[in-house]
Amino acid sequence: MTEHWDHTYDVVVVGSGAAGMAAAITARLRGLTALVVEKTDRYGGSTALSGGGVWIPDNLHHEAAGLGDTPEQGRAYLDATVGDRVPAERKDAFLAHGPAMLREFHDRTDVRFCYVPDYSDYYPERPGGFPQGRSIEPEMFDLKRLTPEQRAGMRRAGLPTYGLTITTRDFRHLNMVGRTWKGRRTSLKVGARAVKNLATGRKMLSLGEALVARMRHSLDRHGADLWLSVPVTGLVTEGQRITGVRVERAGREIAVRATGGVVLASGGFSHSPELREKFLPSPTSTEWTAAAEGQTGDGLELALAAGAATDLMDKVWGGPMVVAPGAKPFFLVADRGIPGMVIVNQAGERYTNEACPYHAFVDAMYANDRPDASTVPSWMILDAAAKSRYMITGLFPGQPFPKQWTESGFVKKADTLDELAVRTGLPATRLRATVDRFNAFARAGRDEDFHRGDSAYDRYYGDPTLTNPNLAPVTKGPFYAVPLQPGDIGTKGGAVTDARARVLREDGTPIEGLYASGNVAAAVMGETYPGPGATIGPAMTFSWIAVNHIAGRDQSTRTA
Repeated sequence: MTEHWDHTYDVVVVGSGAAGMAAAITARLRGLTALVVEKTDRYGGSTALSGGGVWIPDNLHHEAAGLGDTPEQGRAYLDATVGDRVPAERKDAFLAHGPAMLREFHDRTDVRFCYVPDYSDYYPERPGGFPQGRSIEPEMFDLKRLTPEQRAGMRRAGLPTYGLTITTRDFRHLNMVGRTWKGRRTSLKVGARAVKNLATGRKMLSLGEALVARMRHSLDRHGADLWLSVPVTGLVTEGQRITGVRVERAGREIAVRATGGVVLASGGFSHSPELREKFLPSPTSTEWTAAAEGQTGDGLELALAAGAATDLMDKVWGGPMVVAPGAKPFFLVADRGIPGMVIVNQAGERYTNEACPYHAFVDAMYANDRPDASTVPSWMILDAAAKSRYMITGLFPGQPFPKQWTESGFVKKADTLDELAVRTGLPATRLRATVDRFNAFARAGRDEDFHRGDSAYDRYYGDPTLTNPNLAPVTKGPFYAVPLQPGDIGTKGGAVTDARARVLREDGTPIEGLYASGNVAAAVMGETYPGPGATIGPAMTFSWIAVNHIAGRDQSTRTA
């Protein structure tokens, strides 16, 4: 039976985060018509809620910064982190085409990035790792450059920046505003920027919001269509090929033809209780994720219905979260690198390097969780000195925890560690022994148990005024205890794809006309997380690769 088509495009993209918009932008750059369909009433997906960082070795920004990165070093690093968990051809495709994608977007669109100095790779001591970092972040963008309708439809992160526009490189130094002159100078710079914005009427965005806004502006400039509040109800198959999608729009189901292909870019399944319980380690909860609420596995279900193979379904892009009553999960990144703090399990014991990469920290929470010493929740224990010196859960140094947190008992506060142990239910003797042992390490400047502060990544968020930037004794009351959960910023399991981003069946053959990128596809990073932006970087790259394949471009082509 021949399908009745209500609309026809060359490329139909499901999902409006960085992966989806990169696919649509690339289609327009190739002269193809493109439609992005988004099931929620806001575009931007989890990208808009993120730091917006991109990790792609040996790109134009690294060259401009004189880093001396090479494809060989990038491959050595992926081999040392991802290993053989992912086929070599997929890693090679990412390394070869990621830089070309960034170059083309830089030259032909409004998508712009800049290098983040010293934001280390997550495992910089491994072969090919860069202590000086490979991460790039979006250049700031004036929200007023978008139309009123585009502004209204954009997902906003609602970060606690108190009206200030803060970049990734700003944040590192702002975290030390009470400790270093560079921190104070950065605070003055950020303040001056805020005054200028008020005076000129600019609405400057940074981080993931800036990336999404830049991509939306590029979509408009190049003529791609974006439909909001339009869920996909099914894929259309003719013979063995995917030829379009059925969607629900304005209360009725319509069919949209995709003459070149359908690109799934709809994110993972972080907000599906059923899929979390089925695939992820226990315990798990949708309340612990910082992913966009629309990520309920719809794209995955579409791929499965088409016969797709899956992989990495038990893995997430882990991020320890503070989940206060009535509040969104707060993702702990820099907070775990500060001195004067330890994280313990319910037996009152440390179990890993608190300052390690967030993905590795969540892995450690699950690896160490046991009935007699559960890590869910864990407790972040800090003293008054740490609270007064450093940013904690988005609060400036010395700023009190929200009244609701303390009055509800969510955050525990006590004048002594023994009293804190009572309030948290931790064994006082064990907690005291743990803190005493840690304090001895802190005074000596060397963590003999978990090597906190040995890695360049640890030190990035540490206090440079100390011998070991990540270590200081926990001695000064009042003491605080904040519960942590093993959260995520997205799931990483999904449809298996090849080096051209084609979705594969269990027998390894491609499903013609169906592509996937971003968190709906099994991650090219395998079970690990090599560096800041190792989610968005591959997402944009494989969308670019997918559309190049649809357009019939040679995969060896590196420029537009």
